Amino acid sequence: QVQLVESGGGLVQAGGSLRLSCAASERTRRTYGMAWFRQAPGKEREFVAAITLNAGSTYYADSVKGRFTISSDNDKNTIYLQTSSLKPEDTAVYYCAARTRSPWWSRTRVPDYDYWGQGTQVTVSS
Repeated sequence: QVQLVESGGGLVQAGGSLRLSCAASERTRRTYGMAWFRQAPGKEREFVAAITLNAGSTYYADSVKGRFTISSDNDKNTIYLQTSSLKPEDTAVYYCAARTRSPWWSRTRVPDYDYWGQGTQVTVSS
């Protein structure tokens, strides 16, 4: 059982930045990748960014490409999402997720992830 705890959310003005963190209680041999998703009120949870933990390959939603960066510190069992040039439409609860089932998955689909954190609120004011 992997527990994920996000932190770093908050209120920021448009154009600002935040760094989100997600600490995993453990990293098993079968934690193949981790990701960030977000969910705004009344909307479905959507993919933001993913990283494969062995190769360090990264993937981004088009809406955040060039503004957000996902990274991992495997020694600390932690991933990060560095956000910049934030927009009001980035306002959402940001969730961390981990893939342990197998090393092949779509990176972008909610059902492909096995563990989820409780989320951290990011609010961007205009």
